[in-house]
Amino acid sequence: MIVIACPGQGSQTPGFLDPWLQDASAKDALARFSDEAGLDLVKHGTVSDADTIRDTAVAQPLIVAAGIVALDALRKALPADAAPFGGIAGHSVGEITAAYGAGILSDSDAMSFVSERAVAMAEAAATTPTGMSAVLGGDQDAVVAHVRSFGLEPANYNGGGQIVVAGAHDALARLADEPLKGTRVIPLQVAGAFHTSYMESARDWLAGASRTVEPQDPTLRIWTNHDGTEVASGTAFFDLLIGQVASPVRWDLCMDAFSAAGITGLIELAPAGALTGLARRGLKGVPTVAIKTPDDLPAALDLIAQQ
Repeated sequence: MIVIACPGQGSQTPGFLDPWLQDASAKDALARFSDEAGLDLVKHGTVSDADTIRDTAVAQPLIVAAGIVALDALRKALPADAAPFGGIAGHSVGEITAAYGAGILSDSDAMSFVSERAVAMAEAAATTPTGMSAVLGGDQDAVVAHVRSFGLEPANYNGGGQIVVAGAHDALARLADEPLKGTRVIPLQVAGAFHTSYMESARDWLAGASRTVEPQDPTLRIWTNHDGTEVASGTAFFDLLIGQVASPVRWDLCMDAFSAAGITGLIELAPAGALTGLARRGLKGVPTVAIKTPDDLPAALDLIAQQ
């Protein structure tokens, strides 16, 4: 069973869209997505620097657009007799890419929604200076208890001994100075405390801005970041997407669900690398392919053929 994984914010790097623009259909799609997002995604994915594409309002539409292009290219390259994918899931904003892949959202609705999400989260982050840090190692319950003692919130349970925590800058600095024994704290270059209570205004904004979207029930198995469960209703999944901005990402539970379902391979869409890295620790022994450029498509097709 092959699972398609869609990465979240932080996976983008300067110039990563360059190779995809060699394909006429991808170039046309990215131009259309730029219009729908109100951003020049081609420019941001080719010549914009790291600071520019780190901006939440830019990064999120850029990541979803890249994921859609990569998934469409993979599907186009599949032989007619290829077995269907076993399922799809996304990490954070990657859940919007996954919703497209599962048939819950059209590509236009996915781009419109991610644009609203990006602006809403950027504005929520601007109201209170906050940040995020990764905590590596340690017992999960002990780590959570320790960070909460500083007034911080767990934001991403990434599995493999990694939890991302978020909150006020001074609290993050104190955590770095007083880490739990056996752990390492790494500050992250992000603009706010995403997936925490600091994002409640963004969640409320999205609830109002998304009333025109009509999600469809999934045609491909899909799991939610909320608790790792499979979701069979498009409306229910879309509601979880709205709430997700202010609640923790449970990628650890998603990987547990993949294991329980019998995963035999994982393919990560562009801009890839982060989720295959987590899979090496949380899904040991499961072969993975990261589709960073079109040159990686043959490796993905080989993995599919082996199944």
